[in-house]
Amino acid sequence: MTVGSSLLAGSAPLGADPAPYSSQRNNGVILYDLLIKGGRVIDPSQQIDGTRDVAIHSGKIARLETNIPVGHARRVIRAEGHIVTPGLIDLHTHVFPFVGPYGIEADPHCLRKGVTTVIDAGTSGAFTFPAFRRYNIERDATRIRALLHVVSIGMVAGSTPNMGELEDLRYCVPQLAVQRAQENKDVIVGFKIRFSRQYTGPNDVEGMKRAREAADEAHLPLMIHIGGSYSPLKDFLSLMKKGDIVTHSFNSHPHGLLDDAGKIREEVLDARRRGVLFDVGHGAGSFSWQVAQKCIEQGFLPDTISTDLYTANVNGPVYDMPTTMSKFLLLGLSLPEVVRRTTENAARVFNFGAEIGTLKPGAEGDVSILRLQEGNFTFTDSDGKSRAGTHKLEPVVTVRGGKLFYPTA
Repeated sequence: MTVGSSLLAGSAPLGADPAPYSSQRNNGVILYDLLIKGGRVIDPSQQIDGTRDVAIHSGKIARLETNIPVGHARRVIRAEGHIVTPGLIDLHTHVFPFVGPYGIEADPHCLRKGVTTVIDAGTSGAFTFPAFRRYNIERDATRIRALLHVVSIGMVAGSTPNMGELEDLRYCVPQLAVQRAQENKDVIVGFKIRFSRQYTGPNDVEGMKRAREAADEAHLPLMIHIGGSYSPLKDFLSLMKKGDIVTHSFNSHPHGLLDDAGKIREEVLDARRRGVLFDVGHGAGSFSWQVAQKCIEQGFLPDTISTDLYTANVNGPVYDMPTTMSKFLLLGLSLPEVVRRTTENAARVFNFGAEIGTLKPGAEGDVSILRLQEGNFTFTDSDGKSRAGTHKLEPVVTVRGGKLFYPTA
């Protein structure tokens, strides 16, 4: 993607990967593999919002300050006029492709769109996880961590009638989920279960009890999918604990966050007070402008912003993380507030086994370089309703462990 800024070496477009500087050119001093120079760095973990240079060496953040000499780096990216953030983290995706109707490939749709780390939210269960680990988690350049579906078959079927994964409770065996999680502690960071009526029938409360049992035994957090459930939301929230996550927070389906008067339900406020977290999880059917606006007007902002990116929404209305972030700019959040919910806040939810969500020296060398475009843009929610906006974030180049990845068409 060619833009006005250019690299020092050869006047290549921003994000290009020029030939390394020679040691003679730098008087024998090569300190960094990559230098990102002159961008507007927004790093909420350090309360930074200003012009900084970011140096990376051996896959780690080596230095963050102003005026780092260009001669000390093998590669230099000129980032003036661009936003530079810690690598974005998406806490709700489906990146187990070719098994069931949901999964997409992580690298083209996440890593090349500004996201360095993703959570796969329950696409795999105990029976299917070994394939997910071998063929995706261990091979993709995107850092992938998994929420294991408490139902052992995972999400192998869509919303076709009589095909919901929790309609047959024989597949929901907490001990199987716990065993698989304990065998894969490095990459399974929690559990997931869905509570829309078409996936559960009348089994949702029993499913919640079994999910609670698995989470407690494995000492891992639990993410629940809400909206359109058979049972009321309070039946699930009453069993949630500090550190658990509600996703699809702003959906317009029955049994959501708002009561019939458009007010935040008291059980929702109580859950937040107890430390339950609320995530966006946009998805193809789980984000409403109206619901989000009413929640924000009542001071109820999401803890984290995520996409629920999968086959049915990757070509709209979700597209990618920068587009989802742009929708919250349109809803009135500031750019630093939006970045916080996709970096610092997201990094705190799970044990990723790596220091991410920050540009502190020693952290993972994960950086997202974004362009904030001004113009006339149309953004659409999951209910098919559109709003006009004047600002849109777009990915320019993503740095994952010091390596560069560019947007695909």
